[in-house]
Amino acid sequence: MSEYSEYSEYEEPERDPELPGRLLRTERDTLMPLLRASDKERFELRTACPGWTVRQLLAHCGAALVRIVEDRLEEGVFLPESNAADVAEREDWPLGRVLDELERGFTEAGDVIAGHKDGLLDAVALGEWVHAGDVREAFGEPGAYGGESTEYALPLLEVTSRRRKTPRLHAFLSCSTPPLVLGNETESRPVAQFWGDVPTLIRICTGRPLVGTRYELYGATEQELCIYR
Repeated sequence: MSEYSEYSEYEEPERDPELPGRLLRTERDTLMPLLRASDKERFELRTACPGWTVRQLLAHCGAALVRIVEDRLEEGVFLPESNAADVAEREDWPLGRVLDELERGFTEAGDVIAGHKDGLLDAVALGEWVHAGDVREAFGEPGAYGGESTEYALPLLEVTSRRRKTPRLHAFLSCSTPPLVLGNETESRPVAQFWGDVPTLIRICTGRPLVGTRYELYGATEQELCIYR
């Protein structure tokens, strides 16, 4: 076990309401040029989200963000049935309109999320960033679930993992010391430990395929650490 197995110098960070907006705008500036320059055939590729092509995934992302912008957040709005209905509504849209809606969402949703003092919508911003990784993965592009945006994504992962009540995990990443602290402590359970890189941690915590990855995980299962179920 690591010499950090008893790591305890940790204070719960306060929510930074500006983080979701920074993450979304940074992703807009990196993802949208890739999407605008891509051939239409690429948008029919399948993604890590079962049943969804890249185009359908982007339609879901744009719809979710613009719902936040326009304050259309009725009960059950982000459940699978609602997501499927949003995607179906956009099936006949020109691709350019789908991309325009997505870019609008990336640009405008952050300020609205910041205004929700309970922080419940922070996980949506994190999810949009993860979906951008799904697109890069489908396209065969480098940087899926990583890149410069991780400095904003990882703090949101910390907060979301606590809200979703995953087990306490010390993640020893190749890019950081001390460890990233996720989840919640329980008296009867030792702290779990992960050694690996950021993209692999993101894959585990969001239920993405782990084929070809290398990591060590002790004290928890991959399923327990997933924040999107």
